[in-house]
Amino acid sequence: MTHGFNVNDDLVCEGIIGDGCGGGRLFIVKESTLIAYDPQTKSELILLENVSKAMKISKKMCIITIVCQNETILFDLSSLQKV
Repeated sequence: MTHGFNVNDDLVCEGIIGDGCGGGRLFIVKESTLIAYDPQTKSELILLENVSKAMKISKKMCIITIVCQNETILFDLSSLQKV
């Protein structure tokens, strides 16, 4: 458990420092919303809403991939938009 979030949960991923955007933050899908959590400031930022039936989240460089039951969403942290 890190900051109240289980980083081993399929709907939580950690931004690695030096790996593009969002280093040091946690990215969580909670109640159909993609959230960035900053452990230093303990603040949350809503990135994307209406994420339906999410099953897994991962991050590589500036792209967050959310695998949902009916689609796969790519979210670009550098532009803060779906790709």
